[in-house]
Amino acid sequence: MPQTTYLALLLIGLLGGTHCAGMCGGIVGALSFGGPSSITLHLAYNAGRVSSYCVAGALAGALGEASIALSGQLPIRLILSLLANLMLVALAFYLMGVGSALAWPERLGQNLWRHLQPIGRRFLPARSAAQAFPLGLLWGWLPCGLVYSALANALTSGSALHGSGLMLAFGIGTLPNLLLAGLLANRLQAYTRLPAVRWLSAVLILCFGVWGLFTTTRRLLGA
Repeated sequence: MPQTTYLALLLIGLLGGTHCAGMCGGIVGALSFGGPSSITLHLAYNAGRVSSYCVAGALAGALGEASIALSGQLPIRLILSLLANLMLVALAFYLMGVGSALAWPERLGQNLWRHLQPIGRRFLPARSAAQAFPLGLLWGWLPCGLVYSALANALTSGSALHGSGLMLAFGIGTLPNLLLAGLLANRLQAYTRLPAVRWLSAVLILCFGVWGLFTTTRRLLGA
């Protein structure tokens, strides 16, 4: 299992959810105009989004498993863990607005997103769960530094199953912020813009990353 546990990924999703609300707040806010059925739409949308995270996590876990199997050496697993924790540190500074370490993976993701975004327009406006779920499936592939940081940890999981499970935990962690972003769109967006909220979230994620770097480096030097 990776250094970052299921609980840690869940907390990272929760803490980084202020970023999620900013990135996806517009689309989930639009679902709020559906009247009484809007809660159903939000649940369907988020179920689709988290499902995409699980698929991406399975792919990352399988890729990590293959690279570890090919090398047959413990240092490869530790190096992957080192890179994953560096991504968490980069994410923390990203949330603080310091530097642009995660800008380049988001730019890479834009290539895929350009092909998926036009498909998403077919389901707007989403007036039923049957439209909201596939919209969520597509939106799960939106280029996002937070998601990529979680995927870096799924890469170290050693299997598709564990990678998918880690991304499920991460996705569940993002739910409170995004569900509230839809149901209380204007109020929550103002809350997520507060510098204190973003900095507190960033500092806690930074602690995860620094601790992971410390433990992984110590194991790597002792390997």
